[in-house]
Amino acid sequence: MNHLFVDNLTVIDFAYLDATRGLVGESWIADVVLGGELDDQGMVFDFSNVKRTIKRVIDERVDHRLVIPRGYSGLEWNEDEPDRFLWRLKDGTHIVHQSPDQAVVWLSSERVVPSAVARLLEHELVAVLPANVTDVEITLREDVIEGAYYHYVHGLKKHLGNCQRIAHGHRSPIRIDRNGHRDRNLENLWAKLWQDIYVGSEEDVTQRQVAADGTAYVTFEYEANQGEFSLTLPESRVYMLDTDTTVELIAAHIAEQLKAEYPEDVIRVKAYEGVGKGAIASRGLSPNGD
Repeated sequence: MNHLFVDNLTVIDFAYLDATRGLVGESWIADVVLGGELDDQGMVFDFSNVKRTIKRVIDERVDHRLVIPRGYSGLEWNEDEPDRFLWRLKDGTHIVHQSPDQAVVWLSSERVVPSAVARLLEHELVAVLPANVTDVEITLREDVIEGAYYHYVHGLKKHLGNCQRIAHGHRSPIRIDRNGHRDRNLENLWAKLWQDIYVGSEEDVTQRQVAADGTAYVTFEYEANQGEFSLTLPESRVYMLDTDTTVELIAAHIAEQLKAEYPEDVIRVKAYEGVGKGAIASRGLSPNGD
């Protein structure tokens, strides 16, 4: 059998539900190996079609969606409301999510792990590839990060694309410089603060309530061009902004918080949104007056 490989084909930024961690933002790099007989061009599959076909399927199926493991025992939903479900966490709290069907993907497993998502994608790809391609192998992996990082989930109601989905996320490094020198202690502090966090916008909050067990919950709701979205989760798992939650505004917020803490210092924040992209925010004057 002949094989064709494409490393770093795409990055999928998405969120998934975990029994302990709750809503988890994730970014996985996709590598692809195709096996089969050579076609009339002497190829397994034309490289020019890889992004057009394979990348499109991977992105459309998982990217910017919420992945839900259907086999988890703490999952509850009503057939009369197929777009709404409740997720019970191991600590006794819960998450409620409602959205258009295109914002979620159901996984036939008890947990979300790379191999389970890869199998789903492999199955989807077999249906769209030519007959000479008889084997599809997808590998999903995390980016190697040297330093601090966090997992966050958010939704951008004003976005015209798939970022409007209320529960998609990223695994993101952060770099913080004080007075021109990297401050790894501050990076680690923010990574711990935003470990498995939902970054919410105050203007999207429609309800706050306290359950009988004393747990405070917050509900976010908005309507975007893909439909109506709603998310309820424990307030302890939320970091609230007074603005939208674009990466530009996230970087600015962190920089402003640090500037308030260190008013005499020059602060520079490089906040990533997944792999290889993000925003930079600086506060204060550099020694040369910039």
